[in-house]
Amino acid sequence: MRIKVFAFLTFLCMFFIGCKKGDSPETLEQYITRANLTSTVTKDSRGFYYQILNPGTGATPTLASKVTVFYKGTLTDGSIFDQTAANPVTFGLSQLIVGWQYGIPLVKAGGRIMLYLPPSLGYGAQTVGSIPANSVLIFDITLQSVQ
Repeated sequence: MRIKVFAFLTFLCMFFIGCKKGDSPETLEQYITRANLTSTVTKDSRGFYYQILNPGTGATPTLASKVTVFYKGTLTDGSIFDQTAANPVTFGLSQLIVGWQYGIPLVKAGGRIMLYLPPSLGYGAQTVGSIPANSVLIFDITLQSVQ
């Protein structure tokens, strides 16, 4: 009888060890730690991280501004999901994702910033193009000008 109980318990252990829960997306904090960025980034109280590479010297954007930027957007696996080509693009800041609305005003025209955004400040639970739902987004943004 003991052998049967031992065999049954062993089976249960192996069963539960072998059952893999669905892969959950990497959180922003997990990425910051894995990428060894904790000493080089600043955590904003609104839930994102940033690194100012160049503060800039021109105008500071507001939500009412049009901003002209060069940018590259990547996922935590390093894959690029969007970027500007040879020419910068202009957007109304109020029309952009919340993470950009919060992050871009941290630099002035001529500045460059890295933004590390949780899904809640990006596209959330929606899949958008090649960006999976609940993705951490990383942006390298150079603010060319503010209008």
